[in-house]
Amino acid sequence: MEFQRLEILLGEKLEELRNLKILVLGVGGVGGEASLALARLGINNLSLVDYDKVDISNINRQVIAFHSTINRFKVDVLKEMVLDINPNCKVKTYPIFYNEENKDIIFDTNYDYILDCCDSLKSKEIIIREAVKRKIKIISSMGAGFKFNPKYIKIDKLKNTSYDKIAKLLRYNLKDNKECLEIPVVFSTETVEKHGEVIGSNSIIPNMFGLYMASFILNDKR
Repeated sequence: MEFQRLEILLGEKLEELRNLKILVLGVGGVGGEASLALARLGINNLSLVDYDKVDISNINRQVIAFHSTINRFKVDVLKEMVLDINPNCKVKTYPIFYNEENKDIIFDTNYDYILDCCDSLKSKEIIIREAVKRKIKIISSMGAGFKFNPKYIKIDKLKNTSYDKIAKLLRYNLKDNKECLEIPVVFSTETVEKHGEVIGSNSIIPNMFGLYMASFILNDKR
């Protein structure tokens, strides 16, 4: 059995994990890695949201990025990878840019968890507000760009973050709702110099952010 060793770890809890319904918003470097980790945890219900197609510039860090997948929708590539790991998984795909106009489209499922792995600050704000309003557990990824050292990665409440520009802006934008400031986020306290307009990244830190997010669900349920 493909999940035999996981069952040794979790026992009866594995069935509870399998039945979770999870939404992943953004399936690039962070969300792609998180989704594959969830598939390997035996999750049987995943919804994947991302409007983007694979670009050659994604190859240095994103699990869905190969020369053979360039110009394909990221959610379609990731769905194939998830099903190759766990054929029993029911995967819904939404090739959309999540915004105020379409924010309800993805809520055709009663989710247990939301992983916010998207890049857009506004989309993050919308999904966090929706999760809090709908009483859905959510964990959000902050900035992984320009980071090198995994020892600085941590999970804490949004209100407790530091050394992160995205988190700072989110704290300001969500200050009217104290519940939003209580959500857990993955972030890095590493301080680095930034050069130029394009965000530098590697295959280590964004992917580890994704694994931290998947581990949040695993440890919350065990």
